Amino acid sequence: MNRDVVVTPTRAAFAAGLALALTAAVPALASAPAGASESPSGAVPAASLTPAAAPVPGTTAAAPAAAKKRNRTPDIRPTTERGSGLVGRTAVYGGRVRNHTAGQRVRLEVRRGSAWRAIDRDVVAKNGRFRVSTEIAKIGDRSARLRIVSNSRGKGDIERVERIHGFRSAYASYYGPGLYGGALACGGTLSPGTIGVAHKTLPCGTKLTLRKGNRQVQARVVDRGPYIAGREFDLTAATKYRLGFGSTGTVQVDR
Repeated sequence: MNRDVVVTPTRAAFAAGLALALTAAVPALASAPAGASESPSGAVPAASLTPAAAPVPGTTAAAPAAAKKRNRTPDIRPTTERGSGLVGRTAVYGGRVRNHTAGQRVRLEVRRGSAWRAIDRDVVAKNGRFRVSTEIAKIGDRSARLRIVSNSRGKGDIERVERIHGFRSAYASYYGPGLYGGALACGGTLSPGTIGVAHKTLPCGTKLTLRKGNRQVQARVVDRGPYIAGREFDLTAATKYRLGFGSTGTVQVDR
């Protein structure tokens, strides 16, 4: 004999609550990690159903550890150089140092034999500026360099600079017109385009640098002369024009 099932309001409410609980539990079971322990009744542990803990109000999350400051090598940037001039004048080197540390010094060094010798020093300013100088002691070249000295706070750096180049004054004249096509004492013939000088004693082919104001010319000894008292060099016409030289006067020469 079949009995009719009577659903009372209390039973209906209980069934609805159970269905709602199962509906919420199924997604949680699906996302639970494998091997997670279950309670004896098969329900998902309460910890797996609760959201991640939020920071407590009034507190801040821990910041990542600050990156360790790297000790970068200083970098010398020369901006002004006057490394050449008459013997007895001053050669000046200035510029800026990047990545410098407090108390670092810049040294101007010159090579003597196989060693470098410091001849001037300057403490790097807060803005990185420095200035060093030395007397131009002789005619011709001297190798020079700028160097930052290492200290307990920073490394050093070396930047090669122009050579220190000494000149002397000499009285000169020029020649050429009317002599083109003639033989030169050192070989060849004189032409309007010949770059060179005449000198009474310097060996033929000797290289030298001539300066007049802001102009400079590299030349060789190509002829003999001049034979007028008080004049040391005769410039060819092409050399004269490149220097902006007149008919007679003083030039700077490194021989």
